[in-house]
Amino acid sequence: MVRIVRAAMVMAMSMSMMWAVTPATAAPEVTPKGALVIAGGAVRSDNTVIWQRVVQLAGGPGARIAVLPSASGNPARAGAYAADTLNRQGAQAFVVPLAVRMKDRDYRRDAEDDTIAQSIRAAGGVYFSGGDQALITQALVRPDGSRSKVLEAIWDVYRRGGVIFGTSAGAAIMSTTMYYEAKTVFGTLSEGVNGRELATGLGFVGDDIFIDQHLLARGRFARMLPAMLKKGYKLGIGIDENSAVVINAQREVEVLGYQGALLVDLTRATVNSDIKNFNLQNARLSYLDRGDKYDLKLRQYTPSEDKVEGKVDPAKPYYSDPVFSADVLGHNTILIMMSKLVDSSQKEAIGIATAGPGEPHQELGFEFKLTRDATTTGYASAATEAYTVLNMRLDVRPLKITRPWYQ
Repeated sequence: MVRIVRAAMVMAMSMSMMWAVTPATAAPEVTPKGALVIAGGAVRSDNTVIWQRVVQLAGGPGARIAVLPSASGNPARAGAYAADTLNRQGAQAFVVPLAVRMKDRDYRRDAEDDTIAQSIRAAGGVYFSGGDQALITQALVRPDGSRSKVLEAIWDVYRRGGVIFGTSAGAAIMSTTMYYEAKTVFGTLSEGVNGRELATGLGFVGDDIFIDQHLLARGRFARMLPAMLKKGYKLGIGIDENSAVVINAQREVEVLGYQGALLVDLTRATVNSDIKNFNLQNARLSYLDRGDKYDLKLRQYTPSEDKVEGKVDPAKPYYSDPVFSADVLGHNTILIMMSKLVDSSQKEAIGIATAGPGEPHQELGFEFKLTRDATTTGYASAATEAYTVLNMRLDVRPLKITRPWYQ
């Protein structure tokens, strides 16, 4: 009996110690008052609307911004470039010498350095460069999954009201789940996310939104779907290159930069478990263009200035030809299809995805069917040919592909 009691006490102590460890993605005790600027990658130095907004959110001219080039293969060069770009916009940026690949540095020691942590805590913003997102978490998260001193300092900046800015890899770490050792987009569709494709991110955006980057340029909207299903996400935001979304403390989104972002809503989506390969019914896609705003809490859209009077009239469609693509994963293809369909006499659009040369499952393909229904809304720009598309239905089903054989 004594042995049983002692065993129970040891087990209870072990459980207590296990729960005492703070995971890297644990929600902070205080709701953050700051903002996130999440860029899809390839942000040009002349895209001043993004860089200036970061400086503004960090406190305005003279704001101190900590630059973490932890994801970069060449941290010294990447850090210097980012700091220079921010400084030319009026900031006082400084490079934090914390990276797995930074020569002559011990990243584990630097992650626990009180001086480095305090310099970040005193800043108004933190910038994460692009590269390999796994290098960010490796540098900032302890082996037991808890936050290093430097990561805790970054969270303090965010809690206090500062800005966290990340591009590419720096965007991937914003959600609690991130792509890690990712396959190609088609490889993800055909083989799923059952291995090392996903890993734990830093979770600044919370545990209810999945973030992906380089979205339209690389057709990555399709790889968001299996990842979100696997981890139970209902809402995802994919940001395109040279573009960014700002998410404030009130969970209001604003799109900045060259292009825009795709909202993936799986709230009412279903999967047919009788079908072996990936499939999805009644997902909802919305494309937010630059200047658009969207309230994540209220699910309410506010058009940019050039679209205020541009609500599409379904009774007066601009397009009439069938909307089809043999490469739905191509550059900007999904946006082109959505934009045409929302202002068309057609009700459906079809896009096909097939394996590229050397990829597995050459016999497999996928049909992506977009449907404009009564809940779908579009806004056309008065200045350009750009559209905003809200709540378009997406269904995905597998196809059998017969390849030609050549002598």
